[in-house]
Amino acid sequence: MFSLDKFKKSFDKNILEQIAGIGFTDGNRAKLIYKGRDAFDAIFNNVRDAKEYVCIEFYIFRDDETGIEFANLLKQKAKEGVKIYLLYDHFGSLYTSKSFWFELKNTGVQLHASRTFSLHSPLQYLIRDHIKLIIIDGIKAFTGGLNIANEYRGYKFRKRRIKGWRDTGVLVEGPVVSVLLDIFNKNWKKWGGEPLQWQERGEAFLDGVPIIPIFAASSKGRKRMRMLLYHSINSAKKNIYLTTAYFVPSRMMLKSLEQAVKRGVNVKLLVPGRSDVLAAYYAGRSFFTRLLKAGVEIYYYHGEILHAKTSMFDCCFSIVGSANLDFQSLRRNDEGNVGILDEGFGKQMEQIFFEDLKSSEKIEIEKWLKRPFREKAMEYFFALFRRRL
Repeated sequence: MFSLDKFKKSFDKNILEQIAGIGFTDGNRAKLIYKGRDAFDAIFNNVRDAKEYVCIEFYIFRDDETGIEFANLLKQKAKEGVKIYLLYDHFGSLYTSKSFWFELKNTGVQLHASRTFSLHSPLQYLIRDHIKLIIIDGIKAFTGGLNIANEYRGYKFRKRRIKGWRDTGVLVEGPVVSVLLDIFNKNWKKWGGEPLQWQERGEAFLDGVPIIPIFAASSKGRKRMRMLLYHSINSAKKNIYLTTAYFVPSRMMLKSLEQAVKRGVNVKLLVPGRSDVLAAYYAGRSFFTRLLKAGVEIYYYHGEILHAKTSMFDCCFSIVGSANLDFQSLRRNDEGNVGILDEGFGKQMEQIFFEDLKSSEKIEIEKWLKRPFREKAMEYFFALFRRRL
């Protein structure tokens, strides 16, 4: 039986590897991408430079302006002889037109839908392929929280430019890309694709950092992902900075955060001041009183909608990816994250976190307890369904 009890609390590489069930790769480079359209610029530019192949896996791939522009780029690369492999989640991309997929396929793009509906196991449709991953020529890879759609990139509406949602991604180079390619290959085969035969390409950098892929596509994988998160919370000695789009904590997470504060750890939680999923928004708020009384600092982000999913522990171990701190991500979805064990990268994460706090409001316990009864009632109601969010 898998248990954390046998592990000593530490950010030791060997311990993290045992919990995650996969090893670190050394000698990688990692670039944080978080400002405005930077992530999409990086994605488009790197795909445009692809010479051999591009592997893509996304939860949402819409046929709006952003999706059409990206699709046109993929069609162009396919015409140039670049192999394009595209996985999209069936539910997440449910309203993307069939003609959109047909045109991509007709141009030479190989594509499959993941997590499709089946009458034989209808409840499996509750599981979503929430992974966001792009691999270019086995040399570079991108993962993070965004999807291929206008709201993530920003768009014009009635002559007014709407900012894209606040998200975070990471562009990596080095040996870890080969591991990510292997993960994509397994998912590709799982949903009907022919096995990919591309050779490993990622070369190590002398000034690189150790990176561990934290991908979950099974109940065992999701359990390891949860245990790694709890281990990191329980191991922190100085600070824990959590940013999440959807916060609906489990009992274990609540207890772990409370115990961290008791140890003297500075725990800060950044959540959206407004959300695209009101049920999760209000369900999460139902736990704020308990956390605030325990000493956890909670901040509402008041910029554009916050969609980032990042965690940072003691400025040395950072996690960036697609997993939210809610039941759906931690127990149901296929998720993709990377963990980076490096103080320099952790300092960058810390800097971005505090930059976000400048656009945020700290929730004070006295004011919080006086919030309107209507809000408390909505929190109570949606908390009843927290295991469905």
